[in-house]
Amino acid sequence: MPAQDSMIPPEKIAAVERALREAFGVTAFEDVRKLTNILPSTLIFRIVLQGSPYLLRVILRADDPSCHFACMRAAADAGLAPRVRYTSVEDKIAITDFIEAVPFPRNQAPVRMAHLLRALHALPPFPTRAPHINTTCTFLLHKGPALDGYFEKIRAANILPPAEAKELFARHAQLAAIYPLDESNMVSCHNDLFKPDNVLFDGERLWLIDWEAAFLNDRYADLAVVANLAVTCPAEEQIFLREYFGEEPDEYRRARFYAAQQLAHMFYAMAFLFLGSLGKASLGKGSVDEPIDWSEPVPDFDDLQRRFWSGELSLADSAAKIAYGRVHWKRLQENLRQPRYEESLRIVSLK
Repeated sequence: MPAQDSMIPPEKIAAVERALREAFGVTAFEDVRKLTNILPSTLIFRIVLQGSPYLLRVILRADDPSCHFACMRAAADAGLAPRVRYTSVEDKIAITDFIEAVPFPRNQAPVRMAHLLRALHALPPFPTRAPHINTTCTFLLHKGPALDGYFEKIRAANILPPAEAKELFARHAQLAAIYPLDESNMVSCHNDLFKPDNVLFDGERLWLIDWEAAFLNDRYADLAVVANLAVTCPAEEQIFLREYFGEEPDEYRRARFYAAQQLAHMFYAMAFLFLGSLGKASLGKGSVDEPIDWSEPVPDFDDLQRRFWSGELSLADSAAKIAYGRVHWKRLQENLRQPRYEESLRIVSLK
C-alpha cells in the first residue's frame, strides 16, 4: 500500500516514504491502520512492513521534537520503551516497534510501576525544558509570566465557586512557598503517566510510550501521578515507595511524596475543569464563563481511576474532563483537612 494511498496527510507523504526507505528499504506499507488518539496534532498509525508491525508517529505541530525523540531513544536503549527504528527531527516522523498490549492488572502496579520508575529515573539526565512547556504539576512551582497568565485564565473561566477558588489559590501559595525544586531530585521523567495508556503490558514486561512530555523534572512528579492513579491504600503506598527507593522511606520522603500528590491533584483539577469548560463552549452549550454545575454528584475518586485504568473511561469529551477535574478537587479538599497534610508541609519545610 503506497503511502499516498493511505491516511497520511498529503504534505507528509514524502517524509513518510523517506522514513520507510531509510529504515526498511521500502516505500509502501503492507497494511496501515490509524490508531485512536486525542491530540489532533499527532497522528499515530499501526503499520506492517515485511510482515512485522510497527508504530508510525507523524507530528503535525510546528514545535521542535528534538527533546521528545532524544528522551524516547534513551528510554528505548535502556529497554524501557519500544525499540526506535527511525526518527527525523526535520520531518517530525518516528517509527518504533509496535507492542501488542494485554491488560495490566492494577493490583500489580505498586510493585511493577515502582521498579519501572526507579529504572527510568536512573537514566542519564534528560534535556531540560522551559517552564512554560512544562505540562506537569511542577509547572505550578515556577513563578513568572507563564504561570501568571495561566492563573488569569483559570480565574476568568469561573470554574470554581468563589470561596473554593479563593481556597485553591491560597493553598497553591502555601505549597509553592514550601515545596523545593532541588537538584538532587531532578531526574529523567516521563511526565505523562497520569494516562494509563502510556504504559503497555505485553504479558511479561512493561513499556513506556509517548515521550512528548519527557524532560528533566522532579522525581516526585512521576511518583505522585502514578500513585494517584494506581495506589489505592496506605499499605500499597508503603510498598510503592519501598520498592521505588529500595528501602523503607524516611519521614522526609513520605512527606515530600504526599505534598507532591496534593500538587498533582491541584494541577489536574485546574487543568481539566478548565478544559471541560472550553469543551462546553466549543460545543455551543455555553461560554467559558458559565460555572460548572456543582450540584451534580461527584464520582468516587477510586472508582473513576479504576475505570480510567481499565479503559472504560476516556477523557475525550468535556463531561469526562469535568468529572476528572472534580474528583481531583474533591480529593484535594479532603486531603488538605487531614493532619498528614500540615505535618508533611512542616517536615518538608525543615529540610
